[in-house]
Amino acid sequence: MRRRRYAGVDAAAEEEWSMSYTVQEYHAYFTEEALRQVAEGIKDISDDDLHFRLHATSNSIGWDAWHIFRTVDNLVHFAFDREQPVWLQQGLDQRWDLPRVDQGTAMSPEEAWAMRFPPADQLAQYGQDVVDAVLPRITSMSDDYLQVVTHVVPWGDRTRLWILGKVITHSSKHLGYIAGGLGVRGLQGPSF
Repeated sequence: MRRRRYAGVDAAAEEEWSMSYTVQEYHAYFTEEALRQVAEGIKDISDDDLHFRLHATSNSIGWDAWHIFRTVDNLVHFAFDREQPVWLQQGLDQRWDLPRVDQGTAMSPEEAWAMRFPPADQLAQYGQDVVDAVLPRITSMSDDYLQVVTHVVPWGDRTRLWILGKVITHSSKHLGYIAGGLGVRGLQGPSF
């Protein structure tokens, strides 16, 4: 799989790739793009910036990043194959005193707003580790595997292919929240 690199991207190679790819490469490429942009966007920010909430009803920048990383990690590892996510493999729930299983989907606003996250570079590293773990899995998924129906809260029964598409759109939504929060703080956020 030919993947985009953000520094020194070869435009001709990028154009060639965009014209010929498998559905697995497509999903891996855009999953990587969303997660790496989040990780790159937060890795050097302060604790105050990580915990900044754009509005009284918004989640923090850290919560949005954590939620994206945890959701992708949990879906690709646990929901699809009942395997332990990177989150638990690394013991981050205990190390950071954050929920073991919950990744924020059914969390009350008050719960989400009260969460405190580790330094941004550590949270960003978890995101990078998720990328490194899920990309080979996604690219090796067969077409038949992608058509298996899996039950995922809150979406219900969906094919793994549909779920991977939702991962991309859902991650992009939270990427936008992060970019907006960082922009208001006068920081360069991830770009789309």
